[in-house]
Amino acid sequence: MSILSLSPLAAEPGLEMFGKDVWWIVLIKALLIFVFLVLLTLFNIWWERRVVARMQHRIGPNVNGPFGLLQSLADGVKLALKEDLIPKAADKVVFLLAPVIAATTAFVTFSVIPFGPEVTMFGERTPLQLTDMPVAVLFVMAIASIGIYGIVLGGWASGSTYALLGGLRSSAQMISYEVAMGLSLVAVFLYAGSLSTSEIVAAQDDLWFGLILMPSFVIYMISMVGETNRAPFDLPEAEGELVGGFHTEYSSLKFALFFLGEYINMATVSALATTLFLGGWHAPFWIDSLYAGFNEGYWPVLWFVGKVLFFVFLFIWLRGSLPRMRYDQFMALGWKYLIPISLAWIVAVGTIRAISVQGGIDRDNLLIGMGILAVLFIALMFFGEAPVEESAEVEERPSNFPTPPMPAGGPVRGAAAPLTFDVDNQKVEA
Repeated sequence: MSILSLSPLAAEPGLEMFGKDVWWIVLIKALLIFVFLVLLTLFNIWWERRVVARMQHRIGPNVNGPFGLLQSLADGVKLALKEDLIPKAADKVVFLLAPVIAATTAFVTFSVIPFGPEVTMFGERTPLQLTDMPVAVLFVMAIASIGIYGIVLGGWASGSTYALLGGLRSSAQMISYEVAMGLSLVAVFLYAGSLSTSEIVAAQDDLWFGLILMPSFVIYMISMVGETNRAPFDLPEAEGELVGGFHTEYSSLKFALFFLGEYINMATVSALATTLFLGGWHAPFWIDSLYAGFNEGYWPVLWFVGKVLFFVFLFIWLRGSLPRMRYDQFMALGWKYLIPISLAWIVAVGTIRAISVQGGIDRDNLLIGMGILAVLFIALMFFGEAPVEESAEVEERPSNFPTPPMPAGGPVRGAAAPLTFDVDNQKVEA
């Protein structure tokens, strides 16, 4: 018997399947998740540099290893060998603890992400998921909220104004967009009838929630970019305003932990989007119809990783194409648009769901109603504000800024003052 054998029939993991693994299987699965996340981070760094270089007509990393694949590893070794500095004004204990919090919480969130169905591993039957719980999605949101403490404490403990402002921005950003993200998931809970990640994946066996709950999907994708502090929402790290943001004073391995936490968080929200909206580890329905075995054994891991990489590519695409937003525009997007639209969408989904359960409308009409609401959502999102019509004649308005009194006979206010030069001891005006 092979060490890793495919199961003849793929069983949908339920909550009753968890908590029965022997201790060494749990350790192996935890180690595999750790290795997967580290390798995925190294690949994502290389992939981002290559894709952005392609968009900007550059070459990107292509020297270390085939196609430059070892460039991320070389950068990590170089970063680890750099001098480790701690500012004199820093709170040393909190300064050292902050990047550890940011990195460890990023790893913990993957413990409830389903990678595949039940398989045979080293002769033991086990689901391709470390664990699950009735409130698994809330567990992910809670751990992500704890992770923000690493950024806030890192900015506060650095003893730098720029780092402190970066930490405050990050906390405000998390509060704003985690509310919108949580509201976007309510429709998924209503439709799946569960908060367990494995049961939500099982509920999408026939049709993905990303298709029938399109507004929730769009709001989640916008919120996950803001939640991970990625461009165009990377305001806590705005180098034009805050130097380097919350990690301005960090170097060597402590900076590497922040960097690692950011990329793992990017993978976490991508994996959560895959689980909640794109059927999780299920094969795309047009492929599943060709061969049912694609949803059995270890094949689903391939579909899961492919969907995660699709969302990671969206992150890279946005970074290479969109400029950074202004902070007031960023907050207005979250509080004035995403949260109100999420609340209206929850009411609509709850109403349509209740009517369909009572037999008032069938599934086809439900989908039609969802499509109409999706169109209204897009219209409100992009055409909510009417353009301001400018008059043909622009009236001159007095400046509100205080100006010093001009000397008698001086130039008219608003006109450019003449420049005076000394040429051969003679005053010349230009």
